[in-house]
Amino acid sequence: MTAREPRPEGARDVVEVHDSGAATADNGGVANTGVMGDVRVEHHHHPPAAGRVWPVVVGSPPPLASAFQPRVEVRERVLAARRHGEDVVLTQEGREPAGRGGAGTRVLAGGGGVGKSQLAAWFAERAVAEGADLVVWVNASTPEQVITAYATAALRVGAPGADGSDPAADAEALTEWLRTTDRSWLVVLDDVTDSAHLTGLWPPHREGGWTLATTRLREAALTGSGRRRVDVDTFTPAESVRYLRDRLTGDDCAHLLEDRATELADALGHLPLALSHAAAYLLDQHVTCAAYLARYTAGDQRLDELMPAGVDPDAYGRPVAVALLLSLDAADTRPPVGLARPALALAAVCDPDGHPDTLWATPPVTDYLTAHRTRPSDDGPVTAEQARKALRTLHRYGLLVHTPAADHHAVRIHALTARATRETATPDPATVARAAADALLHLWPDNDRATTDLLTTLIANTTTLATVAGDLLWHPDGHPLLYEAGNGLLHTGLQAPAITYWHNTMTRSERILGPEHLHTLTARGSLAVSYSQAGRTDDAITIEERLVVDMTRLLGPHHPSTLTCWGNLAASYGQAGRMADAITIDEQVSATREHLLGEEHPDTLTARLNVAASYGQAGRTDDAIAILERLVVDMEHLVGREHPDTLDARHNLAASYGQAGRTDDAIAILEQLVVDMAGLLGEQHPGTLMARGSLANAYGQAGRTDEAITIERQVIVDRTRLLGEQHPHILTEWANLAATLQRAGRVADAIGIQEQVLADRERLLGEQHPDTLTARAKLALYRKADGPSH
Repeated sequence: MTAREPRPEGARDVVEVHDSGAATADNGGVANTGVMGDVRVEHHHHPPAAGRVWPVVVGSPPPLASAFQPRVEVRERVLAARRHGEDVVLTQEGREPAGRGGAGTRVLAGGGGVGKSQLAAWFAERAVAEGADLVVWVNASTPEQVITAYATAALRVGAPGADGSDPAADAEALTEWLRTTDRSWLVVLDDVTDSAHLTGLWPPHREGGWTLATTRLREAALTGSGRRRVDVDTFTPAESVRYLRDRLTGDDCAHLLEDRATELADALGHLPLALSHAAAYLLDQHVTCAAYLARYTAGDQRLDELMPAGVDPDAYGRPVAVALLLSLDAADTRPPVGLARPALALAAVCDPDGHPDTLWATPPVTDYLTAHRTRPSDDGPVTAEQARKALRTLHRYGLLVHTPAADHHAVRIHALTARATRETATPDPATVARAAADALLHLWPDNDRATTDLLTTLIANTTTLATVAGDLLWHPDGHPLLYEAGNGLLHTGLQAPAITYWHNTMTRSERILGPEHLHTLTARGSLAVSYSQAGRTDDAITIEERLVVDMTRLLGPHHPSTLTCWGNLAASYGQAGRMADAITIDEQVSATREHLLGEEHPDTLTARLNVAASYGQAGRTDDAIAILERLVVDMEHLVGREHPDTLDARHNLAASYGQAGRTDDAIAILEQLVVDMAGLLGEQHPGTLMARGSLANAYGQAGRTDEAITIERQVIVDRTRLLGEQHPHILTEWANLAATLQRAGRVADAIGIQEQVLADRERLLGEQHPDTLTARAKLALYRKADGPSH
């Protein structure tokens, strides 16, 4: 019975489908969810594992740089660790903050730019060349990116249990596949920004596979347990000179070296990133090392005016910033003139791991470039083609990498280049941030119900943008993109990241906009939905009880958003076993919807479905059946047989038939429902698993206990993987299995399971919760059936 949360103006009105509370399936009933709004269903078809062609490569490593240096010494240390059976974490030396230290301290290493990702990319290419069966490149800067990459790999290799309906479950399926497979593999975790992101997701330690990570962290949690840290420093003087020589000679420009290459490398601190910027400038401007060195020295003095004191404590960013300024000055003169600087500023607030180059054809980007062109032009408004040419100019100068074939990661920028750009060369930061947000929102898919590479990339870019922009996207109101990204996390089943995201969003909105702003109320409601999805019912109720009061006072009792909040509170009450309260609210919401919208409005149909579901949970079976029999017909006619609301109505009708003892009718509906839901949503979708559990319960009631037990055990495995062992729904599944075992005459087994169910429900729900009372009564019944000894 979960409805749509109120949304800020500008965010698209799409449905949120959430799992309901603990069902009373011990008696054949199921509590299912109603939904509001337009629903789009995506079909998932995955080839069987037997048809796979190896090797499988997942992710997009950055292309190896021109004149890539082999870094022989570092490479040998990595290979030595691998020969000893160890995984490797590539990092670099950093300065420990004053007053901190000791075991477990989370210390940031240098600012980057030393080539860690390039080395990792070389090892990824080497693994493919040497015949590794699976190579996975993961941007590990956010947990959702890790989960999504793992989920993609799970589908590509045909990991058992992975079907594309739940990314977190598919990610777990991959780790299990890595643990047991005989195939060879390499997983690269690039740019680990928090070791907590990898909790439960660090690949297993295996002889046939290994893990290579890059990070700026130097914390104990990333090493040990079969992982060795290998420090990557700047180029040696010899490597620096060899890089410049190889880069210039490769373009038939060896004469530009003169005898000042060593002096130039020294000035650039032997930092690979700064050297790459300088080499690109030398080649494009056709100037010698001596001439560049003179310009660099002048630029270094200019930087004192542009870079705030203290922003570069490790001195890594300074040579990059100076080289950046020189390159930008030159790039801005290239046609289309005046676009390089604002274009790089926009790229610098996006995810370093990449964004789609289609972003540069969006109206928000071309409008932004037109308004912020740094040099006069008679060309008129900037076109998409001109924006792309500006992108190619930045690529030619080595300020970003544009690889059109990389699809959703076509445009990458080094994190240190991005930082230097933001600190020295950006137009008004708020303008840049809003242009990027508008462009990302322009690319947002209409259907963000399915996890896709595009959706994952857009969420990652939004996360980066929100981090670097700070409060800039909250004036005058919260940008709609921030809400789309949070809903994307909810829709794709990333519950833990969703809770963190919505908590942070709510806190920021309260601070900037105030506790009663609609955007703040929306964020609070979305946080409650996140808690509900994760089984944290009490936390959801605490928020929702206050929210309905605020919404009623601010918007009025009949406002659609107010009614939605009441519906969500009713759903949470149902999860908590407070059925009388849930029914009272659902009946009132249904009557109000019908009065305001009419009998056939989708929101009215959903409200009626919620009433019927509450009746079923409360044991008012005849009342539920009376509503549901008519509702199924109405929904099939008005919204279609495959609409999620219709599927829920069919499911609840079957559950009610089961409660009423009409087992054959229940089985007939459920057998077809399982087929329909698996085809529409996937075998592992929560709704499909719930329907399979209901079918198993109906089989048990009909005496088909062997079939029921087989299904129930698998459903427990699948749902536990999705929800965790202590989720209330899992306790219901165990209770269902105990009931079937008792029917099959395996009373001792039923008692053992039911004792644990009762203990868990007492601990999690309290001694007086209806589910706890039911579990206690069932246990007494089983013990009585087992004889006087119990």
